[in-house]
Amino acid sequence: QVQLVESGGGLVQPGGSLMLSCAHSGGLPSSAVMGWFRRAPEKEREFVAAIRWSTGDTYYADSAKGRFTISRDSAKSFMYLQMNNLKPEDTAVYYCAMSGYLDERFRPYDFHYWGQGTQVTVSS
Repeated sequence: QVQLVESGGGLVQPGGSLMLSCAHSGGLPSSAVMGWFRRAPEKEREFVAAIRWSTGDTYYADSAKGRFTISRDSAKSFMYLQMNNLKPEDTAVYYCAMSGYLDERFRPYDFHYWGQGTQVTVSS
């Protein structure tokens, strides 16, 4: 059973940076795709970024391109989301998730394991 635990959320001023971490346990299939999603108040959960675990190929939502960077450590135990130049509209609960296959539509439906989420608030 895959378990995912996020950390690193918090309160940051506009223009600031945060790094989120996701620790996984339980083993990942070779086809795994790990992703970050977020849910803002009164909005649906949306895709932010993903990484193909075996190759390190990365994928980003338009809102994240140029500001966010997804990565994993060399031991493949942690996934990260470095968020720079944060904006108030980035305020949301951020979730780490795992899919067993790559579908570049990155629908929440395709991700079967989820962390509990970590709150990111961007405010002055």
